[in-house]
Formats: sequence, structure tokens, C-alpha cells
Amino acid sequence: MIVAIATRHADAVDLKFLVDGRKVWVALPHPAWGEYKKRTGKFITDSLAVEIAGHYLKTALESGEGVGREMYSLTVEETLAHLDAAVAEMQAQPA
Repeated sequence: MIVAIATRHADAVDLKFLVDGRKVWVALPHPAWGEYKKRTGKFITDSLAVEIAGHYLKTALESGEGVGREMYSLTVEETLAHLDAAVAEMQAQPA
């Protein structure tokens, strides 16, 4: 996980995954943290950010979207939608 303000001059948190031995980055916009806090009163934790990015990447790869890309950048709304989906999947898993 890298805060990407200095790295790419972007207001984002970059998460790196290995996909078939190659590095793939998913950039989640910082404003999503504030919007989520405003909507729910809760924080996006580091582990939740990994779940969001992983959910997005899994969905993108399964659909064939951008296969072979090195970087994926999400919007605030995409980030929050994948957050909701990731949380719902985690809650559906038996304890």
C-alpha cells in the first residue's frame, strides 16, 4: 500500500497485487475515505482498502476489462460500490 501523492502526484492510495507474476496496481481515490466517513461515520481501514481493491481487481479480470494493464484507477463512486460489495461478501461467509 502506497500513499500516492508524491509517487504519481495523485490524490490516491495505491495497492499492489501480483497477477500471474506481474505487478498490478489499483488506485483508490483519497476523497472516498472522506465520503465514506460522511455517509456512514465509519473509517476505511488499511485491510478494508485491500479488500476493496482486491474485489475490484477480481471483478475486472473476470470480466476481461483491461487485461494486461498495469494500473487501474477507480472513482469515488466505484470505490464505494466495491466497498459495499466486498463487505457484503465478507458478511455472507460463515464464521
